Amino acid sequence: MILHIDKNTDPKKLQQLADKYEAIILKNRDFDILITPSSLKKIEDSDQKYVDESFVFDTDIQLASRKYFNGKRSIKIGNKYIGGDSSNVLIAIGPCSVESEEQITQTAELLKRIGLNTLRAGSFKPRTSPYTFQGLGLEGLKLLDNIRRKYGFTIITEVRDSTHADEVIEYADIIQIGAKSMYDHGILRKCAKTLKPVLLKRGFGTTVQEFVQAAEFILSGGNPNVILCERGIRTFETKTRFTLDLCSAAYLKENTNLPVILDPSHAMGYAYGVPDLARACMAMGVEGLLIEVHPNPSVALSDASQQLNHEQFTDLFESLKIIAKAINRTII
Repeated sequence: MILHIDKNTDPKKLQQLADKYEAIILKNRDFDILITPSSLKKIEDSDQKYVDESFVFDTDIQLASRKYFNGKRSIKIGNKYIGGDSSNVLIAIGPCSVESEEQITQTAELLKRIGLNTLRAGSFKPRTSPYTFQGLGLEGLKLLDNIRRKYGFTIITEVRDSTHADEVIEYADIIQIGAKSMYDHGILRKCAKTLKPVLLKRGFGTTVQEFVQAAEFILSGGNPNVILCERGIRTFETKTRFTLDLCSAAYLKENTNLPVILDPSHAMGYAYGVPDLARACMAMGVEGLLIEVHPNPSVALSDASQQLNHEQFTDLFESLKIIAKAINRTII
């Protein structure tokens, strides 16, 4: 249950109400917000005088629900917006990992050449095996910072765990929480304390309910700028890396007020299938796509099989522009 409390309510009374109903207090310019467990359907009559408006929910998807805000949150990306009334669709490209200054500069030149403005690359990599490349860490963040200052790009990079969350929050324009870190409450709570956009990826064994409830940790902590990213789930299928759950994307579009981004690269796991999946994603009218691109995928230090080379991405981008125009979207 969400309760909008009259701004003139005494702070001590507000805290008493929060304690009474086991609620989280969220401050707002025009009113204070109490967020209770969704199992609460009604408050006591004596407390109604403090409430301007109330919202009842079937599940703990509350702040992210369209039953609370029947629209799409507007989130600033660089000097533009996705969500809200905007027709913008964000395409963020880049290698799986920052590997060197030369590699990331080549990708930056590709972005500049085709007119995109958001570069995504990982500096801290949550790899499945301890014997594979783990990322450049702080050195990678500094390389990304240099690219941002030189080209004016928006940078997306990933938090692996809470030990370096503060560094990523400092350097990134958009903080990515990866599929393997979606349940890390240390990361979620740190990201709740910033107002920078947070790109939250769905865990590959996670239900939609669990996915959006992870977003609720960030929202209820005070950061309204959350973007959901569907990147594929693990099913019985073995011929692809994961299964891209477009059904969940349709559900998220219909039932949540958060922008939705799709990641065909991680879902497919093989470069040959990424362009077709990316076109299908664009046709859904979501707020963005993440596509992995590398100057020479054959020598990539991580996720080599799924990354497009620059020529492949350039060809894909031309076809995405046609689809975007057909659904009245503008690529940024």
